[in-house]
Amino acid sequence: MSDAPSPQLARLLAGYRRFRKTGWTPHRDRWTALREGQQPEIMVIACSDSRVDPAQIFDVDPGEIFVVRNVAAMVPPFETSPGHHGVSAALEFAVQVLGVREIVVLGHGLCGGCKAALTRELQGAERGAGGFIADWIALLDEAREPVVAAHGTHGHAAERAMELAGVKASLKNLRSFPCIRDKERDAELRLTGAFFAISDGILHVLDESDGEFRPAA
Repeated sequence: MSDAPSPQLARLLAGYRRFRKTGWTPHRDRWTALREGQQPEIMVIACSDSRVDPAQIFDVDPGEIFVVRNVAAMVPPFETSPGHHGVSAALEFAVQVLGVREIVVLGHGLCGGCKAALTRELQGAERGAGGFIADWIALLDEAREPVVAAHGTHGHAAERAMELAGVKASLKNLRSFPCIRDKERDAELRLTGAFFAISDGILHVLDESDGEFRPAA
């Protein structure tokens, strides 16, 4: 077996060397401070899609945002049943331990998870062949119904409506967590929905007073 890295790993290692030169060495004071701990004021819940990196979109430095990424930027509702609740654990840590002041749910255009939720093309798939994804995006079933009623299950309009509905669904589920609900009520925490359009690079922010997403000023 060759000891040479794969082409994929070689690209990562080349990037690491660039990072050491341009991201680490010139900012040693920042990294020294982060060695003592993290104090981010913002949590971002985003999709795992490789095209929508929150740190790149918001142009932030290390330590500024606490990020959770998963298929379709989903937040499950609060529940106390046994299990491995990864997103819920991250929320608890961010809100109760780190004391973040803002949670941003960041949806995006051309989201494969939202499209699969809309078309239900993976429904009935076995584990390892799409079943895990189908179970996860079933969290969007309730949000899907009005989208299908208005736009059907295929086409750009339907997909965009599903992507925006997904952001709203995650915001609704965030508010099912008692600690989040209480902190929002006491103005200690703010929830924001956002949407990044890959096609034109424009960020939209949800106005919850009327449910519309508008381009960020």
